[in-house]
Amino acid sequence: MALVRAATPHEFPHDAFGDLLTANAEYAQAYASADLTGWAAKGLAVITCMDSRIDPLAVLGMRPGDVKILRNAGARVTDDVLRTLVLATYLLGVDRVLVMPHTGCKMASGEEEDIHQAIWEQAGVDTRSVEIRTVVDQQAALVTDVTRIRAYPLLPDHLVVGGAILDLDTGRILPQDV
Repeated sequence: MALVRAATPHEFPHDAFGDLLTANAEYAQAYASADLTGWAAKGLAVITCMDSRIDPLAVLGMRPGDVKILRNAGARVTDDVLRTLVLATYLLGVDRVLVMPHTGCKMASGEEEDIHQAIWEQAGVDTRSVEIRTVVDQQAALVTDVTRIRAYPLLPDHLVVGGAILDLDTGRILPQDV
């Protein structure tokens, strides 16, 4: 019989998040987006990388409420991205999807084993049970990811899907034929 440990609640770590709480208090004073709905006003979902250099709304000339933004390491189309797109297309007004990886991405800088090795060397943690989804050929990965969305049987046939690479040196998105 396996022992099940009950989760013990921890006090919120105010010291570690004090800067965020202060910034949020200032943000809340001028908050003006309460009238927005969960609907994607521009009908767009963007799949991009978690890289903090990317501001998807600014890159695409959008504003809060215009677009659904899905972010992960490498801008990859995972099962969770597909699940989220199903919800976004049927319930939140999305009728087009842009897959937008970027230049200079850490996930495009080596093989899967290289990332696992780097984590092992830095932290002594064996991450080989986690699929990192590195990208050796960014163009080929983009073709795979766009095709995966287009072929997913639970998404509507009318969904328009495109791929573009964000050039972090110029700020331009480079549309790709996929």
